[in-house]
Amino acid sequence: MNSTNNLRKDKIGFQKMIAVFGVLLFIGKIIAWKLTNSDAVFSDAMESIVNVISAFMGLYSLYLASKPKDEDHPYGHGKVEFVTSGIEGALIAIAGIMIIYEGINSLLTGKILNQLDWGIAIIAATAIVNYFLGYISIKKGKKENSLVLISSGKHLQSDTITTLGVVISLIIVYFTKIYWIDSVVALLFGGYIIVVGYKIVRKSLSGIMDEQDPKLLNSIIDLLEKNRKTEWIDVHNMKIQQFGASLHIDAHITLPWYYSLREAHNEMENVILLLASNMKRSIEFNFHMDDCKPISCPICQIADCPVREKDFVKRVTWTPENVTRVDKHTAEE
Repeated sequence: MNSTNNLRKDKIGFQKMIAVFGVLLFIGKIIAWKLTNSDAVFSDAMESIVNVISAFMGLYSLYLASKPKDEDHPYGHGKVEFVTSGIEGALIAIAGIMIIYEGINSLLTGKILNQLDWGIAIIAATAIVNYFLGYISIKKGKKENSLVLISSGKHLQSDTITTLGVVISLIIVYFTKIYWIDSVVALLFGGYIIVVGYKIVRKSLSGIMDEQDPKLLNSIIDLLEKNRKTEWIDVHNMKIQQFGASLHIDAHITLPWYYSLREAHNEMENVILLLASNMKRSIEFNFHMDDCKPISCPICQIADCPVREKDFVKRVTWTPENVTRVDKHTAEE
């Protein structure tokens, strides 16, 4: 329990650092925008506003997700990470629309840029800081299965890419004095930011709607298949829900009907222990024990079964397609 609490505190502390740096970087970009009057720098500053808002939203969601289960939230508060991540993605897309609007307006009216040397220096410095913050956040998020930290990291890295584009465009404008290049670059990055926002929203919606994660499902079924025992006649009707960094797994396991309650329970516990010890994340299980029927005999691998009614025909390999089906497996598959 102490290690879990320390992990939660560590995530919240890291998100606080991201929020503080977000504010400082935003201030730096606003200064650069005022100095240069650049649309490209404006686009970078707009995205930084989203960085600041999403950082504090992410901080709140991590705090809420760390709260224990209660009567109103029997599965905990982990789903809030999907909600805040979705709002962050929407804000990113809105920032992209604002950037495109400003870029089109500047192309139509014309604009002169100023003090580009200072603008280049300030924006380049923010790009370096953003990249390393994003890299650390993604790495930490994957290690701790935190969608908030992963989303924050991807956002920071996307901000780095756009910032580097802004630096390059400012350098070109600095030497060529072709000012409309600045507005065109803002339009390009505005479109890119909208795409990034859409992807984040799409991922958060899939979590809220409990959309199946093929990679996660494959890893669980592959683990079961490689370590299955002959007594585990069948596993079916598996469903997986994600609540922040935690998982909830429902499944039916078919065991010999002549097992005592204690024997059946021990085998179910062996399955749970196998998954819990290999997934490296908090898992809640709801396994239903089924007794075997005559239709299970052709796929049952217990060689010395004392009550076998039909001959063994073949071993059914467990796959994402058949383990998630409602019905038990048969030899006709």
